[in-house]
Amino acid sequence: MARKSSISNLHRRIRTVRRLLPLLLFTVFFYLQFKSLSFFSPTVQCDSERAAVDDLVGRLRASVTFLPLQDARSRPGAARFISALNDTSEPEGEAKNLVLPSPASSGRVFCVSAPPRSDAAYALAWRDALPRGAALRPGLAFVSEMSYDYRNLWHGLSALVPFASWHARSGCAARPERWALFLRGAVRTGTSGWLASLAEATTGAEMVVETFGEPGPVCFEEAVVFRRQMEGLSRERLRGAFDFMRCKARAHCGVADVSGGGDPPAMRVTLLFRTGARAFKDEAAVERVFQRECARVAGCTLAAAHIGNLTFCDQVRLLSATDVLISPHGAQMTNMLFMERNSSVMEFYPLGWRQRAGGGQFVYRWMADRAGMRHEGSWWDPHGEPCPDGNPDVLSCYKSRQIGLDEAYFAQWAARVFAAAKERKTSRGVVSLPVEQQRREPAACECR
Repeated sequence: MARKSSISNLHRRIRTVRRLLPLLLFTVFFYLQFKSLSFFSPTVQCDSERAAVDDLVGRLRASVTFLPLQDARSRPGAARFISALNDTSEPEGEAKNLVLPSPASSGRVFCVSAPPRSDAAYALAWRDALPRGAALRPGLAFVSEMSYDYRNLWHGLSALVPFASWHARSGCAARPERWALFLRGAVRTGTSGWLASLAEATTGAEMVVETFGEPGPVCFEEAVVFRRQMEGLSRERLRGAFDFMRCKARAHCGVADVSGGGDPPAMRVTLLFRTGARAFKDEAAVERVFQRECARVAGCTLAAAHIGNLTFCDQVRLLSATDVLISPHGAQMTNMLFMERNSSVMEFYPLGWRQRAGGGQFVYRWMADRAGMRHEGSWWDPHGEPCPDGNPDVLSCYKSRQIGLDEAYFAQWAARVFAAAKERKTSRGVVSLPVEQQRREPAACECR
């Protein structure tokens, strides 16, 4: 009986195996197929996809088109520099600028080809498909285009102001790794030492200027481009940029207290001389006139200095401690940037400027207004030796000549300006905090 039961169980198990065998074989077959696909198909597929991607990248590289950096055919009023893109004032009140890459560039970066003895050209390219032979510069680049010399302090400052405003607006987080400078589309590889020092103080980064010395194009990972200098910059933002640069320069040079406190409050006059063109003919006589008038005002002190003898930080310290600046027309007057708001400026010209120089002679009047200073007027020398050969172009004849002296007028003018400056300073002192509380913390320059 037991034996018969065992045989029955065995037959039942055999029938079960027969029923499950097809399913088992199918499972094994499916598993082997899956293993085969896992080991071989992805490789084939990846190789195919990689080849397709490489082909696409090659096509994108080949499709990069370089255009003239300075477009002589651009329509009136349009930007000639990178003419294919429109700039914006974003956020509102900032100077007109381009930020690359951006939606306007379809995410493409800015590339420049500037071979020696050839006109510079630009292109937009995707970072993964740069032009052949291109070098990618990491980090942020400040790109500037203008029509004037970067080595001139006034023109250099005009180029720097919009970058300073943009940098402050970024919360001072966006520091440039390098600068790319262009003059009417041509590469410029240097600036004045003064501008480089101010740029470093303002941004907290050394001013490294791109030379485009490599044989191939140069592409910038990020770039902010100002090609119209201060155009679009609101008056509020412009004045804020001057305040920001002043504060940063003082911090850079360790200038903490500019109050000139005391009883009576000090009223500080600076005679800033220059050498050569537009210098005073008799500096000693000019200094005596203003020293005499300064002595008539309680607490007034006068300092005289030659701009060529001063380092950048010397200039920052001197002008930070100046309530009235007296100087011939020239680039050295750009240092009024470091004076306190509401300070005074007196400017002098040789013969010819008033007659023929046009609006450009008023740049420091404009700067004083933008920076919150008081331009107290100008004196144009009415005298000068006759032009040789009867040259009718008075400006070309006298532009770089030296400046004379009108003792009576200088004294009268100085007395009026010094008295008004003293009154303003005394009034501020009456309602202001103690000197210790007026000390400015250089590290507190506002980033917004």
